[in-house]
Amino acid sequence: MLGPHVVGQRIVVRRLVRGETGPTGGPAFTDLLGTCTAWGPTTCTVLPEGGAPVEIPLADVVSGKPVPPRPSVRHRASPREAQVRSMALWTDLETEPLGAWVLRHSPGETARRANSVLAFEPSGADGDYERVLEWYAGRTGRPIAAVLPDSPEDALFRGHGWGPESGDADTVFQVTGVARASRSLAGVDVEAVEVIGDGAHAVARIGDRASGVASVDRDWVGFRAIAVAPEHRRRGLGLQVMAALLEWGAEQGATTAYLQVLGDNAPALALYDGLGFTEHHRYRYLAPSR
Repeated sequence: MLGPHVVGQRIVVRRLVRGETGPTGGPAFTDLLGTCTAWGPTTCTVLPEGGAPVEIPLADVVSGKPVPPRPSVRHRASPREAQVRSMALWTDLETEPLGAWVLRHSPGETARRANSVLAFEPSGADGDYERVLEWYAGRTGRPIAAVLPDSPEDALFRGHGWGPESGDADTVFQVTGVARASRSLAGVDVEAVEVIGDGAHAVARIGDRASGVASVDRDWVGFRAIAVAPEHRRRGLGLQVMAALLEWGAEQGATTAYLQVLGDNAPALALYDGLGFTEHHRYRYLAPSR
């Protein structure tokens, strides 16, 4: 239902086109999608995307309803695309396509993201499961699969007797705009942070007290390994590292920032929420029983 309560919301309105005849000989109608900017006693005003405001007599409104906001560009990226972009975070990452899956291994890292098969949609490849086993047998010795919860791939690996790789909660992939996060960190002092950039990668350090890593892939900048020594926590050092790396990412032309955090890490989720990060997708790791 429409009314004064939809002001500020995105709506779709079906209205009568006076003086025109519809294809069946009756009245003509047209639909208008946009943001309702005003609702008065006799008219409402709708601002279409990329157009001028349209004032509509309420007598001409046939039907209408609020509609969800249009997803931002960064949220229109598929979970698989977002994950592929995040592979830039490892400089020594070995990858091999297996249809739509991606086999991943980093000799210098133990992180599961760098040592698991990305299986977010059907691979389309023959013998995909057996090839995963063979590929990791010669590298890590234990295959791990990253899958979307309750997806066909989740069911596929579980059907082979796989279960959660650990007791960790599902991982949350979060995104925000670089400009949005920068505004939230505008008052953070980064003078003490040393940032060493090498092409698309950067490491930030505050002596031996805090550190972090960032990488840029086109217009996305990602963060990982943001760590603060236990004896120096609760002093804002992690935010200083984040602010410095975000500034570096902006200088590289990034407009979207992303990070990943366990879904049960409430303090981290609250912190990132304050910086404007929102959930893009969740995923989990599966592995054969030991």
